[in-house]
Amino acid sequence: MTAAQQVPTPSPLGPLARYEKNLMDRVADFNDPHQEWRRLFSELLGTFFLVLAAAGPVAEAVRSLEVRWIFPGPLKSAVTRWFSRFPATTESREHAYLLDPQLRGLSVKVRAGGALEVKVYRGGRGILQLPGRARGRLEAWQKWSFPCGPLRQDSANPAGWQPVRKSRRISLFSRTGGPAAARAPAPGGQAWCEVELTEVRTRGQDWWTLGFEATGPAGLLHGELQATAALLFARPLPAGVAPGPDYSRSYAEWLGWPPGAGRDAVT
Repeated sequence: MTAAQQVPTPSPLGPLARYEKNLMDRVADFNDPHQEWRRLFSELLGTFFLVLAAAGPVAEAVRSLEVRWIFPGPLKSAVTRWFSRFPATTESREHAYLLDPQLRGLSVKVRAGGALEVKVYRGGRGILQLPGRARGRLEAWQKWSFPCGPLRQDSANPAGWQPVRKSRRISLFSRTGGPAAARAPAPGGQAWCEVELTEVRTRGQDWWTLGFEATGPAGLLHGELQATAALLFARPLPAGVAPGPDYSRSYAEWLGWPPGAGRDAVT
């Protein structure tokens, strides 16, 4: 008999003792604070599906067409002035994104104020091209959002969740009744496009992002986003800022980079 064929040494524990040890190991693993993301994610996802089932057809998902560029470093004042030619609202808040486990094609976050948001990636929709001004990847998403409690009562960050601090300037654009212009969307199933210029801080680093998100009837989304982008980029961004494919990505993809990838990942 070769070494590979040797009979394994039987465990000194009897069947009952092995069962008890296995059970205690599972309890210890469940109580491990480093694995808390599993309980939190289970609670949030369970809440999401319970509310979805209770709401039935009323809980209709929001479909969107989006393009986003994320740049390293602090937001330049020249970019802020470029954006300020349109009226905007401002807000500052912190979101928590689920990063571990990584869920391919799914973005899960808890918004400030206690809302669970689940976004499903519905595929690429080509490239937004404004020659000499901007080029980025168009992505289709479907989103559900429901009230939920905070992740933790204390200030600690649960394992698996990444806090992201955002200071946003938001402008709304619509083609209702004419060319794209900065205006609130009209009721009655019209499409509109939200444009945000956002300062971001996470993992001890500063970033900023310019994003377009068109919502409304599916057949109108591409035209709405294209018209809004053409209006915004009619004046080019300040010198040195080039919204190209290398910077074009969703929050979910960007945050999926391992810690330490940092600013070198986009240069």
